[in-house]
Amino acid sequence: MSEEIYSELRKFMDTMPSGFPETPTGVEIKILKKLFSPEQARLTMKLKKDPEEISEIAKRINHDEPELSQKLEELAQKGLIFRVKKDRKVFYQAYQFVVGIYEFQVNKLDKEFCELFEEYLPYYGISMASVETSQMRVIPVESSFTPKSTVATYNKIRDLVKEQGTISVTECICSQEQELLGNECFKPKETCIGFGDFAQYYLDNNMARKIDTSEALRLVDRAEEIGLVLMPTNTKELAAICCCCACCCPSLRYAKMSPSPSEFVHSYYKSSIDPELCIGCGDCIDRCPMEAIQEGDSVSQLLDERCIGCGLCVSTCPEEAISLLEKPDMEEPATSFPEALDRIHSERMAAASNS
Repeated sequence: MSEEIYSELRKFMDTMPSGFPETPTGVEIKILKKLFSPEQARLTMKLKKDPEEISEIAKRINHDEPELSQKLEELAQKGLIFRVKKDRKVFYQAYQFVVGIYEFQVNKLDKEFCELFEEYLPYYGISMASVETSQMRVIPVESSFTPKSTVATYNKIRDLVKEQGTISVTECICSQEQELLGNECFKPKETCIGFGDFAQYYLDNNMARKIDTSEALRLVDRAEEIGLVLMPTNTKELAAICCCCACCCPSLRYAKMSPSPSEFVHSYYKSSIDPELCIGCGDCIDRCPMEAIQEGDSVSQLLDERCIGCGLCVSTCPEEAISLLEKPDMEEPATSFPEALDRIHSERMAAASNS
């Protein structure tokens, strides 16, 4: 009977925006068994993908409200559903696996879960290949822009951070995972910044610490200094910023292995090298996380298909020979993360119906 429950939970999770595809190995079922008890699986499948107040859920599923409140809070504390607090009211909702339940396992990982996740990643990637809207995007480090640059407000990272209220920071779960797998990264680990509802969720679950705007800006500055890629939610209103390295972040790892990382990473910019100014010092080659720059006869050469527009090469060039160019005809990001997820869900459903 429990096997059927997890099979049904897998199907339910696949209705979430980013999906949860079936695999020939059954690794997805092993993940669900490790995360959910049968009772928790049953209750999760009764939730909607949009937030509901406890009283509404209790009435809809005919359940005692105080008991339901305790069970839902246990699920939220385990990072298996999402909790939103507004106007002293608490709302719960079923949530997707990535970005979501996986990230909510920060500080709770073990080696077995990490191995299962790594086995599952390629199947998840194939499932999302048909979706145009990305959950995350690369945003250039701010020092890579010149005073004359025309920059959309949703790409000005410092201005976006200054607009935020509740802010949290937690360790990078990708770094934690790689360390458990024996691939420790020695870059700073406290690099994931949350805002608003995400920040409050992490704080309420004791997964993060609260920070102010000044510290958030210092973290962004530190990310640029040590060569981390800024990857915020692909939204005008920030939900989170991940400061990522290409050795731990799954998105960057898989992109780097590809001959064309630019096809796998959503970005509004690409770099350009002025051969008249470049002295071929190689600083940019060492700095690039995607190996998008190589030595030429006398100047450095950019491989356009590998550039993800992070701007790290621009900010390190001593001759100011590199600049960022805005990509033409790029669609503006969604306003909020829920809106972005709605877009992704619609695109997945359309792709499924056409297949």
